Amino acid sequence: MGLRLVQLRAADGTNMVAALDDDGSARRVHASSTYALALAAIDQGESLEKTVAARVTGESIDVAAAEAEGRLLPAIGHDDAAHVHLTGTGLTHLGSAEGRDKMHKAAAGGTVTDSMRMFQMGVDGGKPVGGATGVQPEWFYKGDGSCLVGPGADLRSPGFAEDGSEEPEIAGIYVIDRDGNPRRLGFVLANEFSDHVVERGNYLWLAHSKLRPAAIGAELLVGALPDDVRGTSRILRDGETLWEKPFLSGEANMSHSIANLEHHHFKYDLFRRPGDVHVHFFGTATLSFSDGVTTREGDVFEIEAAPFRLKVRNRLAAAEARAARVSAL
Repeated sequence: MGLRLVQLRAADGTNMVAALDDDGSARRVHASSTYALALAAIDQGESLEKTVAARVTGESIDVAAAEAEGRLLPAIGHDDAAHVHLTGTGLTHLGSAEGRDKMHKAAAGGTVTDSMRMFQMGVDGGKPVGGATGVQPEWFYKGDGSCLVGPGADLRSPGFAEDGSEEPEIAGIYVIDRDGNPRRLGFVLANEFSDHVVERGNYLWLAHSKLRPAAIGAELLVGALPDDVRGTSRILRDGETLWEKPFLSGEANMSHSIANLEHHHFKYDLFRRPGDVHVHFFGTATLSFSDGVTTREGDVFEIEAAPFRLKVRNRLAAAEARAARVSAL
C-alpha cells in the first residue's frame, strides 16, 4: 500500500519511529521523530520515502506490544506545542450537511440554514479543475499541540462542556519548510472530538464547540490518500458496543478536493511560518450525536479504517472545572 510510519516510545522511554509493513511487521528507523525525518528530507531535497529508505534498519519493532503497553504516540509532534496548529474544515463530505442541518434548523426558524447553503456551495464549487481555486470551505481552529493526544490517551472534556462526542476523520499532516512552503508528510486517522450541544444551541458558537482536544493515530500514511476510504466508528460503554456506524472519506466521498481545502488554509501567511507543524482535519459525515447518543465519562471511542492498520482508541474523561480569574495588573 505504501510507506507507513509509526511514532512510539521505546521500552526505555525514548521516542522513536518505525516503518510499518503491509503484513504488520515493523522495523526501526534511525530518527527520533517523524518531525526530524521531515526536516531531514527537506534539507536533503529528497522525498520522505527516500529519506526513510536510507535510514530504515533491520531491527524489528513490536508495534502490537507497544499499543498494548500504551507506548504509541501521535504521528507528529513538536518540542514546542505552540508551533503545532490544529485546524479543520466542516461540511466537506457528501451527506455531511444532514446532521448539521438538523442541529441548526430550529434555531434558524426556516427551511434552509446557513449550514445547508455552505454545503451546497461546496458541492457546486469545491472541486475546481485545471488548477483553479474553488469556493472556500467552513474553517475552524481547534488549538495548539497541547490539545493533541495519541491513541490510548484520554480525551478530556472541559469542566464547562455540555457534550463530548467523536468525529471520525482523516487529517493531513504538514511541516512548513524554511522558505515558508507547506510540505505534506501524509495522512492520519483522527477523532476530531467536539461539543455538539454547544454547537446546536447557536451555529455561531461553532468556534467554541471546536476548542477541545483531538486524537490522531500513531500511524502516518505517507503519500496520496485513497479516493475512497471506508471505516467504522463506534462507542463502547462498559465493554459493550453502545453505537456503531460506517463512515466514508476520501475525495470520492467529499464535496471539496483536498487541494482546495489545503489552498484555503495555507493561503494565510500566518500558517506558513517555517518550522511549524499543521494537523488539518478534513471533516466527516458521521456523528453519534446525530443519532441521539449522549456520551458519558468512561465511554471509549474507537475508529478504524483501511488502509490504516492501527485503530484510534480513546476514553472520554472529564477535566476539572477551572474558573478563569482575570485581575488588573
